Amino acid sequence: MLTELLQGADTGGVLIIQDSTRCCGRHILKSFINAALNRDEAVHVLGFEVGEEEIKDGLKGPSIERLHFHDAYTDPLGWTDQPAFTAHQFCLEKLSHLVKQTTPSKPATLVIDSLSWILRHHRAPAVCKTLHELRKGGAVRAIIALLHADMHPRGTVGSVCHLATSIITVAPGIKGDEALARITKRSKSGKVTQDEEIFSINEDFTVIVQSKPSHLGPKQTDTEEQEADPTANLTFNLRLSETEREAKEKLALPFVFSKEKKTALLHSGPGSGRILYEPDANDDYDQEDPDDDLDV
Repeated sequence: MLTELLQGADTGGVLIIQDSTRCCGRHILKSFINAALNRDEAVHVLGFEVGEEEIKDGLKGPSIERLHFHDAYTDPLGWTDQPAFTAHQFCLEKLSHLVKQTTPSKPATLVIDSLSWILRHHRAPAVCKTLHELRKGGAVRAIIALLHADMHPRGTVGSVCHLATSIITVAPGIKGDEALARITKRSKSGKVTQDEEIFSINEDFTVIVQSKPSHLGPKQTDTEEQEADPTANLTFNLRLSETEREAKEKLALPFVFSKEKKTALLHSGPGSGRILYEPDANDDYDQEDPDDDLDV
């Protein structure tokens, strides 16, 4: 599934790459940038956390000319007289104008590095609204954003990821050059597909999918599962012997009616009382208006 996403199968969607302090997601973010450039697409990068040199480091060839870096790293809050791009400009009008004035011919891929920087200065509903409008407006072909999940409350991360069509959560692998990708993909019909893949990234930022994580470790045997019995060291017995089980099955529960009890309740015997009512001649009872005698 990771290969399909790199090939551009998520056209018109929002891809969120979640990382943490345990595993950085910027390398796979650059792999998506490299893959988009190789497809002859224009790529716009909003750089808040690293500069232009670090983003372009390792990206080679003539396709690098289609990479447009918008510097929000030097002055992210607009403290100087002429800032290139600031966090306060993260809105539909500014971003659409930024993309169309550089590549007016066709929609481009928008890369946000990182969305966590924007969430520090904008409320989550406003960020989600802008991403949704960009996705529907047609100014960009796709949106790829890096999100540091351990920097935000769970509700904020959930709101942003609920908007995304694909989510890649990276975690450390067993080997030093490998990482684990947990992928969630939502199709247009609403179907959700999940997968886990072990991958590595080459020096040219091409991604190699190694294997499934289930192939890495031996499965726990039945003997090991029996040894980890949580009821083994209890001071009381949770199991019944055969004699106790038979006594339990013969016990008549108070809420279970026997055949004799049902018969006694359904058929009245001698000595049972009944209430009979015969209307008197003075009773003023109207069949069409039973509540006529009420003062309402």
